[in-house]
Amino acid sequence: MKNSLLLLLFLVLANGTLRAQQDPFLKDAIERLENSRTYLLLIAEMMPEEKYGYKATEESLSFSEHFMHIGFALDWHSQSLIGGREARVYQTDTIFKPAHKTKAQMMARLDQTFTEAITLLQQVDPAVLEEQLDYFGLTRTKRQIVMLLADHITHHRAQMLVSMRLNGLVPPRYVLYQ
Repeated sequence: MKNSLLLLLFLVLANGTLRAQQDPFLKDAIERLENSRTYLLLIAEMMPEEKYGYKATEESLSFSEHFMHIGFALDWHSQSLIGGREARVYQTDTIFKPAHKTKAQMMARLDQTFTEAITLLQQVDPAVLEEQLDYFGLTRTKRQIVMLLADHITHHRAQMLVSMRLNGLVPPRYVLYQ
């Protein structure tokens, strides 16, 4: 009886992970996040730490602010909007603010945030993706939230690439599907 219960528990837990791995949309989203993480961390590594405060214009975010903002949004979209955890408050959050953080600390934080987001997507029931949320006054499904997340990463990463170019650096070659 005890072995049967353990087997049943294992099958229930494994079922969610297997469903996410078998769902084409989630499989693609996970692959895209993995590729995006690799490319983003390469960009972060190539920018000298002394240039992390660089702003393309006075009103722009700095290189480090773009980088950490990606992490904040990745956390919010995945953990709060898709996973249901209470959202962090951007204005008061210190985890994703670059102040008093080294380049290595920021890179480690972003790497960990990508791991957490990917783990969540690996465990999510694909049926949850059809749930609707209020997204800045618009009705969006959780599936759309995953797509918006990818767009957001691309938007801020592109601005980081411009900062690299303006500092005389050649960004790493673009890797497809991220």
